[in-house]
Parts: sequence; structure tokens; C-alpha cells
Amino acid sequence: MVFSDFTSRTVSLYDNWIKDADPRVEDWLLMSSPLPQTIILFVMSGWGTGYSFRCDIVDYSWSPTALRMARTCWLYYISKFIELLDTIFFVLRKKNSQVTFLHVLHHTIMPWTWWFGVKFAAGGLGTFHAMLNTAVHVVMYSYYGLCALGPAFQKYLWWKKYLTSLQLVQFIIVTIHIGQFFFMEDCKYQFPVFLYIIMIYTCIFLLLFLHFWYCAYTKGQRLPKSAKNEICKYKDH
Repeated sequence: MVFSDFTSRTVSLYDNWIKDADPRVEDWLLMSSPLPQTIILFVMSGWGTGYSFRCDIVDYSWSPTALRMARTCWLYYISKFIELLDTIFFVLRKKNSQVTFLHVLHHTIMPWTWWFGVKFAAGGLGTFHAMLNTAVHVVMYSYYGLCALGPAFQKYLWWKKYLTSLQLVQFIIVTIHIGQFFFMEDCKYQFPVFLYIIMIYTCIFLLLFLHFWYCAYTKGQRLPKSAKNEICKYKDH
């Protein structure tokens, strides 16, 4: 029921949003829908071509496919520094409440650990979480973009709770994907230590996001005022 409601509201949001699109670019390459680029980016990331989603070792050859994956890993690493800008924006706008322990931990541990990932293991099953994380961040920063457009777009921000749900699902999927390594007897992945690190900080993030969920959506500590009022009305009855 919840999924059906989310799907219908998402489709409705997309329909309303796409009405404001520039009709001049409708017939241009890749501009008719966001789906084609999503598929292309998935394939270009390396995980859509030749990866089994199980024991995928690092390819250290100079083949085009191996080099493409190495470059993709490096770009992901660089993107972590670009994402530090949102912390700067929070500070400049005096939104200190947004600079939480979870926020700081995430934005420091990811680039620091990924330096070692790119340096020693640019590819293989240790990069799956990066591919998934990138997809989630596209959705997350789309939400931030709508927030930045001002009060007129607040009506399109009803799906914040689902965004947090998506982040939680991400951590669960990564845990399952990495966890299978520990049950494989003949997987020759070259740097198992990275898999232990990924498993550890994924579990930490899962617990921290569950805590955020509890504070934001169960206790209502970070909900919009209108939502808090609705909760109060419900409790009064």
C-alpha cells in the first residue's frame, strides 16, 4: 500500500514537473526522458558490462574496460571532495544543525578510505557500493536542488522520508553484497581488507541512519512545522 502510494505520487510529481520542460529540446539526443542516460551511466560504470555481482576481482590490465573502471573509481573519489561543498554551504548559511556527527563522519571517511581504494584496487567487487551510492546521491542532490528553488517548490518535497528509506535500503543491499564474500571459498579478490572496511562503515552508517529515522520520523524532531502540527493534531485525538 505504501509502495503503491509512493509510486503514484512519484509519477504525478514527474508529470507535473515535466510540463515545465523546454519543448525545444524534446527531440534532442537523450532529452526525452532521464531513463536512457540512467541505463548508459550504469553500463559505463563497468557494472553493466562483465561484472557478475559476486566474486569480481580487480582487473589490473591496460585493457579499455579495466582502464575505464579505474578512471570511474578516480572520478568517484574526486566527487567526494566536491560533495564537501555542501558542508561549506551549511556553515556559511549558519545551518550548524545540519553539520551532524553523521554528516561529518560520512564526508570524511569516504574520501579518505577511497584514496586507498583507487590506489590499490580500482575495480572489482569492492566498488559496488560506489555505484549504488552514486545513484542514491543523484536522487539526494535532486532533492537538495528542489529545496534551493525556494518556497514555491516546497510542495514537491513530500518525499524526504522516502529518500531516507532509499538510503537505508542502499546500506542493506551493500551489506548483503559484501557479506556474500565471507561465504565464498574460492574468491580471489586481491584486497579482502577493503571488504572488511566497507562492511564496517556500512553497518555504522546503517545504525546512524536508523537513529536519524527514529529522531526525524518517529519523534518528529526534524520534520517541517506543518508535519509536526499534523502529528500534534493526531495525538490530540
